[in-house]
Amino acid sequence: MSTPSVIDVTPKTPEQLASLRRLTLAVYILYAASWFVAVTALVGIIINYVKREDVAGTLYESHFTWQIRTFWWSLLWAVLGLLTLVVGVGAVILIVAAVWSLYRLVKGFLYWNDRRPMPV
Repeated sequence: MSTPSVIDVTPKTPEQLASLRRLTLAVYILYAASWFVAVTALVGIIINYVKREDVAGTLYESHFTWQIRTFWWSLLWAVLGLLTLVVGVGAVILIVAAVWSLYRLVKGFLYWNDRRPMPV
């Protein structure tokens, strides 16, 4: 029987919180840049998963969850939109997905700027 992994949620120093704040912003920027260079979204999702334990117990944990969900749902809707382009609804799906993704990026950034956790 294996023991479950333990996540360290000890209070962070001001320097650690500042670093996590910058990292969270960097990931938002990577997702925004993915509108022009898609590979940056892959870099962002990798950072989200690699650094997820580091943000545990901070307000940035909710931002990481928000970013991860935004990535996967955006990817799902983009694939669905591309697959249904042939029947005509794909363009509508892609437009709605783009607006939704942009909304989530802006909302996440505004909450980040106000130092508020995301409502996940």
